Amino acid sequence: MNPLKNLLNSLDTNEINLDINRMRLALDAINNPCKEIPAIQVAGTNGKGSISSFIKSTLVLSGIKVGVTTSPHLVSWCERIAVNDENISEAELKRILELVKSQTDLYKLTPFELIICAALKYFEEEKVQLLILEVGMGGRLDATTIHPCRPIIAMGRIGLDHCEYLGDNLSQIAKEKSAIINQSSVVISACQNKLVKEIMEQEAFNKKSKIKWVDPLSASWDLGIPGSVQRYNAAVAKVALESLSNLGYHINQSQIRKGLKNAYWPGRLEYVYWKNLPLLIDCAHNPLGVKQLSEERLNWANQSMGVIWIIGIQSHKDGQTMIKHLLQPNDVAWIIPVPNSSSWTKSKLVRNNPYLAEQIFEADSAEKVFSNINSQQDWPTTPPIVTGSIYIIGDLLASKIISKQKHNQI
Repeated sequence: MNPLKNLLNSLDTNEINLDINRMRLALDAINNPCKEIPAIQVAGTNGKGSISSFIKSTLVLSGIKVGVTTSPHLVSWCERIAVNDENISEAELKRILELVKSQTDLYKLTPFELIICAALKYFEEEKVQLLILEVGMGGRLDATTIHPCRPIIAMGRIGLDHCEYLGDNLSQIAKEKSAIINQSSVVISACQNKLVKEIMEQEAFNKKSKIKWVDPLSASWDLGIPGSVQRYNAAVAKVALESLSNLGYHINQSQIRKGLKNAYWPGRLEYVYWKNLPLLIDCAHNPLGVKQLSEERLNWANQSMGVIWIIGIQSHKDGQTMIKHLLQPNDVAWIIPVPNSSSWTKSKLVRNNPYLAEQIFEADSAEKVFSNINSQQDWPTTPPIVTGSIYIIGDLLASKIISKQKHNQI
């Protein structure tokens, strides 16, 4: 087996234990790498990866060396640590993880915490100039929040997700996520629910920080990541980039335009192929993300004739709300299991939504659904859409059941 896989398999990769004190002690043990390097911390429920990608693309274009952490990954753990456009190699990831693990074993770090420590150590070695730190979950107790220099906070939309850890209502979740706002920082956010906005503004007032509320970018801006929701994410990225002038980095509008246009974030309204037949994949995995995806269909040709959804939802997610957001009267949904996870089934989904029973089917895998569609009818003009979990998308890509090719958008 690959040595890196041996190392990662020795960890409980599903372990979540929110306790920021462990990170503080662990970073002390490795001499607080990157402690003086400023970071743009990216938080929220949805859009974090896209915002990070827009910012990174522009910084690289501007000649600024940037270290980026993202999570989770689609195919490889190496995706979680990147310098500019280059992911860390497997050999380097193994080396840096072993180094950090040997110095922090006493603190029983979770895999996410270990990766963040390793990333900061690697970025220090690579002498990056700026950091982009994507929050893994919540904010107040997230491993990235321990970084002492976070003058810019970029906030995506906040909604319900990870309720088992962050709280079972929007107020509790908003408080957890807003708690990353630190003294005298600049917070950039797209529009939020009224309650969320009030909580964010109170937190910013308490911390003597300033919030910049941004409107979505107009159609005059070409964006590299498809979807109307990306106009909100790109607007947050744009103002975050402009706010770097306070740190001495002056990025002009031409560079920002080109950076936003060149951005790429896989698995977001992305065309792929199964046996040369087009599919659309999207990593929406919570009610807010799925609602945004359902609104996106209005831009698709022939969608009113019906859409075929191939959906896997982890059992701790709000599957019933997600399925209601997606299914329109002419649609069909195929429910599949999420790899290595307890998942929603058809019977559970229709228990409180019996009127959807005739539209929902079940299969063991996405590949079986593709074969069924292909055998029963001509391939739909609106390609079938795989969604509900990043782990389904990652599994299909890793197993090469689907492949990426260039294709026009719907």
